[in-house]
Amino acid sequence: MNTRLPAATTKRPAKVSVNADLLEKAKGLGINLSQTLEDQLAILVRQIEAQAWLKQNARAMDAFNQRIEKDGIWSDGVRGF
Repeated sequence: MNTRLPAATTKRPAKVSVNADLLEKAKGLGINLSQTLEDQLAILVRQIEAQAWLKQNARAMDAFNQRIEKDGIWSDGVRGF
């Protein structure tokens, strides 16, 4: 799973609708709307991709965990703690 988005990519304009009062407050605070949207959208995309990855790989992770519970890990007899 790719957890990072490319740093420099071609940008496209996107039409969005925003609450007018919120938009004015953000502008008054000097918030860069494009960068804020891009940053938060990247976070949301990574979260959704991570959830999808976990769902797709749940059987394999369960099988691995069951094997470890049953057989232990290779270093069980070697560890000093």
